[in-house]
Amino acid sequence: MNHVVVAGAGLAGVRSVEALRAKGFDGRITLIGQERHRPYDRPPLSKAVLSGSSDSSFVDADLAVLEVDFWPGVSAKALRPGVVETTEGELGYDGLVIATGAEPITLPGDGRQHVLRTLDDALELRARLVKGAHVVIIGAGWIGAEVATAARRAGCEVTVIEAGPTPLAQAVGPEIGARTQGWYEGIDLRLNTLVGSVDDGGVTLADGSLIEAHVVVTGVGVRPTVGWLAGSGVDLDNGVVTDEHLRTSLPNVVAVGDCAAWWSRRFETRLRVEHWDAALNSPEVAAATLLGVEAAYDPVPYFWSEQFGHMVQYAGHHPAGDRLLYRGELGGKWSACWLTSDDTLAAVLAVDRPRDLVQGRRIIEAGHRVDAERLVDPDLSLRDCVV
Repeated sequence: MNHVVVAGAGLAGVRSVEALRAKGFDGRITLIGQERHRPYDRPPLSKAVLSGSSDSSFVDADLAVLEVDFWPGVSAKALRPGVVETTEGELGYDGLVIATGAEPITLPGDGRQHVLRTLDDALELRARLVKGAHVVIIGAGWIGAEVATAARRAGCEVTVIEAGPTPLAQAVGPEIGARTQGWYEGIDLRLNTLVGSVDDGGVTLADGSLIEAHVVVTGVGVRPTVGWLAGSGVDLDNGVVTDEHLRTSLPNVVAVGDCAAWWSRRFETRLRVEHWDAALNSPEVAAATLLGVEAAYDPVPYFWSEQFGHMVQYAGHHPAGDRLLYRGELGGKWSACWLTSDDTLAAVLAVDRPRDLVQGRRIIEAGHRVDAERLVDPDLSLRDCVV
């Protein structure tokens, strides 16, 4: 293998370059990225950058030392065996890493709607979050809650529109979401409310009423950026379908990060995780696979969110659980634990209880069972509940 192309210059892309070099690949590497910025982290965009405590989140990687040919401002347009078609012409490859990530979903309408996916998005939105501005946020998921936090802190009047019965209902279920509803104090939170369109001057609801706004932010999710792979022979199903080694259906082609729908041995299902941890760690396995070294990607999915003064951390895959138990009291520091039918810990969500997250993640990774009666005692550590 003489030339590896990495399509996508986010964290997953640059980590793929680093992993290839660390594993001894000394051939040519070309990194192409749609944005003109050098690679950066995305989680700080909705946190430090949006709040104004930082202006960037560039990844600490020296592309010159890595001897990578970086093509900023270049997009992948199509793929055929051995060739990536780009906006700057054809690019041949011996090995390919698909790291094109995901793109925000937008809603119908001619009005201006901000999204939060890129550094430019964050800087532009930050400039609009000024005292007295009426900000309407569509979606009370992770991004919506973090934008609402920043907007309220900036002195904006904030309305959050959510189609579900509670915040975070789609992410972790309405029972957990109901526990976060009180965090929206001072915000006009409209649940079970559908948006018809985003129009000049505000948001038109499905019932025809208009909510006037200076700024509209759409945070209703993302979709994997895989349209350029149509007709390529790469299997697609909610992302790029891979096995546990991150191999795709084409030889010498692997996928990483937000766009990879990988097979989880641990949970015996296909997962696509749109969080920093996957972008950080999946490239190690993908690089090994590309270089012919046996490796499997079998993580305990992990992510975090900072919202309304709370640190919310999650590890595992809660759909694998059969029942939900709590540690700690609502209004204070608490955790939620999902257990399988045999009391194996499937997932944990910790609110201001970081030790629960760390220990719970290790328990899930080891596949341990826990004593449910001991687990609900918040004064006991999770590791002391293992049986």
